[in-house]
Amino acid sequence: MTKDLIKNYKPKCEQERIDQQAILSFLDCNPDAFYRTNLAGHMTASAIVVDSKMEKVLFAFHNIYNSWSWVGGHNDGNEDFLAVAVDEAKEETGVKNIYPYNGEILGIDTILVHNHIKKGIYVPDHLHFNLTYLLIADDSEKLVVKADENSGVKWFAIDEVLDYVSEERMKVVYQKAFHEIKRIKEKNKSKI
Repeated sequence: MTKDLIKNYKPKCEQERIDQQAILSFLDCNPDAFYRTNLAGHMTASAIVVDSKMEKVLFAFHNIYNSWSWVGGHNDGNEDFLAVAVDEAKEETGVKNIYPYNGEILGIDTILVHNHIKKGIYVPDHLHFNLTYLLIADDSEKLVVKADENSGVKWFAIDEVLDYVSEERMKVVYQKAFHEIKRIKEKNKSKI
């Protein structure tokens, strides 16, 4: 099921085509791909959370990365990437009314995570084999910081959020997602 989900995804660019192959290869070679016990890499799910008009994006200030960024996390044995993305978005923002835009994968990325200390334990450099989903949230709900992971949660104008991202390598990932969101928005306008 998981491999079919990834195989059936239509890459939007060369980077995604290569990362799709890398993810499939990682799954084939690593029976523990969905667990953090694999020190080389883990399967992860992330979310770009937007308001209903797709004009604002909800980011959290992640303590490990010291940057405003998307929400998401490790699959930790759960092969339902969409469920992981939704659960992580709710957990990291405090927003309860979050739902998938359409349930389809928004993007595929292989992301290098530099070594760090988490909960007093050293975590070596590793890869996140990530699927990203587009989620819609109620922008009037109260935002709640998850102190063990982030020190801020905030809505940003989608065209301005990159000015607040300090992880340069992630800006390309976010730009790709925002480009796709703008395409979706335009497509929806033409249906009206």
